[in-house]
Amino acid sequence: MLCICTTMAAQDISKHQHAEDSTDVFFRHLQLNELTVTGVTGDTKLKHATAPVSIVSPKVLQATASTNTIDAIAHQPGVSQLTTGGSISKPIIRGLGYNRVVVMSEGVRQEGQQWGDEHGVEVDGNSVNSIEILKGPASLMYGSDAMAGVVILHQQPTLAEGEMKANVSSEYQTNNGLFGYHLQVAGNQKGFVWDAGWSQKMAHAYKNKYDGYVPGSQFREQAGRLMLGVNKAWGHSRLTGTFYHLTPSIIEGERDPETGELVNSSVSPTSYSKSLSFQQVKHYKVVWDNSLNISSGYLKAIIGYQQNRRQEYEESADDYSLYFKLHTLTYDLRYISNEWNGWKLSTGIGGMYQKSGNEGEEYLIPDYRLFDFGLYATATKTLSDRWTLNGGVRYDHRYLHGYELMEDGEQRFMDFTRHFNGVTGSIGAVFNVNDNLNVKLNVARGFRTPNMSELASNGVHEGSIRYELGNQQLKAEYSLQADLGVDFTSRYVSAQLALFANRIDNYIFTHRLAEEIEEGYLTYAYTQGDARLLGFEVGVDFHPVHSVHFSNTFSYVDAQLMHADADTKYLPFTPAPKWSSELKWELSHHSHPTVGHHHTTDTAHRSLLNNLYIAVGLDCYLKQTHIYRADATETETPGYALLSLSAGTDIQLHGNKVAELYVTADNLLDKAYQNHLSRLKYADLNTVTGRSGVYNMGRNITFKVVVPIAL
Repeated sequence: MLCICTTMAAQDISKHQHAEDSTDVFFRHLQLNELTVTGVTGDTKLKHATAPVSIVSPKVLQATASTNTIDAIAHQPGVSQLTTGGSISKPIIRGLGYNRVVVMSEGVRQEGQQWGDEHGVEVDGNSVNSIEILKGPASLMYGSDAMAGVVILHQQPTLAEGEMKANVSSEYQTNNGLFGYHLQVAGNQKGFVWDAGWSQKMAHAYKNKYDGYVPGSQFREQAGRLMLGVNKAWGHSRLTGTFYHLTPSIIEGERDPETGELVNSSVSPTSYSKSLSFQQVKHYKVVWDNSLNISSGYLKAIIGYQQNRRQEYEESADDYSLYFKLHTLTYDLRYISNEWNGWKLSTGIGGMYQKSGNEGEEYLIPDYRLFDFGLYATATKTLSDRWTLNGGVRYDHRYLHGYELMEDGEQRFMDFTRHFNGVTGSIGAVFNVNDNLNVKLNVARGFRTPNMSELASNGVHEGSIRYELGNQQLKAEYSLQADLGVDFTSRYVSAQLALFANRIDNYIFTHRLAEEIEEGYLTYAYTQGDARLLGFEVGVDFHPVHSVHFSNTFSYVDAQLMHADADTKYLPFTPAPKWSSELKWELSHHSHPTVGHHHTTDTAHRSLLNNLYIAVGLDCYLKQTHIYRADATETETPGYALLSLSAGTDIQLHGNKVAELYVTADNLLDKAYQNHLSRLKYADLNTVTGRSGVYNMGRNITFKVVVPIAL
């Protein structure tokens, strides 16, 4: 499904009736015809992309109130998030998540033990400029794990020759006292480019109407990024280093049996200090990105190294109990041809090497080594301005070895080796009926190998409050998905419909066992079966007058195990149906003056506020009754609606922008609710009220300011 809310560079508007603004459907349609996406088969015009793609623009990201990157995209159609507290979110695309979604950052796949429920995406949201979301199997370009889709985090593009800029931004959130700031400076002098940024963020415990303050939901975050490189006529070469450090406390959900209240931690609920239990997550990344222009196209080579350190502290703040250290080396070499006679070709090889070790006293997964590679080729053919056809094929091989571990004379983990091979591909077509209507069809085969947690876990997973058991006999997953999309845009209304049907062989999931291996922790084991997922996303965007924008989207997925009885019919942890609506009114919009141009209007010079808007939003989550009932693996979730109110503006003096201001009130009516995908939903029972688990955040008002600095 295409996102029609992206604001791109201005086009020639002299022949149209009014100036462009960020909600003008007519102009946004024209711009989408020129918009290029990178995640399908190289640089491709969005209207020619056969696979469903959504774009989250820089302006939308800037105006969105969130605590992390994935939280910022959870309102997109077909996208959900699995949450654990306020700082940790995992992307779910059309009902599938974990290792079925690949996250790309700095041009390489983000690898940070993403198999865990409470293992988020270790990327600083302030460094992300825009986001592409590929929905559906993308194994053709990204190999194993891209079965549900890909989230591509784009950093700020390099500046034009001779430019330098800097900015400082800060935000505050009222519910959890979140305070954060970000500093950035970038430039381009004679082809030498640089971009440096630093961010910090801290929050105390959040609160809601039923639980009050939630102990263990506080966190601290800091991150840095430095990019140095050269842009020349022959191409570019850039070296980027990033650092990300997150210290989230762990919400254990324990309650006082007499009062039913959550057990207080060792610190005040409004303290920004960490409390036991907590994690230390450090992620380091170095990426060398090279592109060489040749006569027939260009060659691209990206090599990345990542180190992920995850420590859990339970009894003492000075001594960790669980410690994973993961090293990942990724490589990607590809050739993309120029378009000739309507044809465009791409071929490449890519893969990764991983080494993971345990350095703590407790264990969940064994030490392991992984190596994989993939070879692929794609072709795109454009027939006039109406038809675009594309397809491709890929072969993958993955080697995985888990090492034996003896603990107190007993075997905790067995020594084992697995080899997996996969052949995937896709074929699709887009028919541009006219300038207003596009129809697209895509069929793709996906492939995913089991991860080490699914194969061999054997221990307490503190962050998800359960004991987990792996299964070494698991087979690789294979999917076959068909997508049909229709996109219509006119001056006053736009509408999009995306239908999908997905069949997955050997779908891997967890189910609850009746017996407890360790007292106080529910036991979950990995198993698999054939599954099918059906669903759709539909959106209608009304634009009755120049300054008013009324958008509505609805997302639905039905995920079932095949040949199962009533209690095991539905796949566990499937997102509830979601309807999102927003009414936005832009009160003012003037073009910013350009240095050396004399035609800027007096109104623009005199106006203090520019791009001023107010918006009211409503997110309705329907009741989720399609659950995996066997052994009380999950419970139904009642429906709820969340009201939001937001406003934003540019502040300008003498026609020059000096600041951007945003205010957002989420959950305005302070609704007490539990998202169906929240892991905290299964924490302890409140014996006084009869409510189980911990509730999500209550009313939260965010204030954000961005100040550009002239250099």
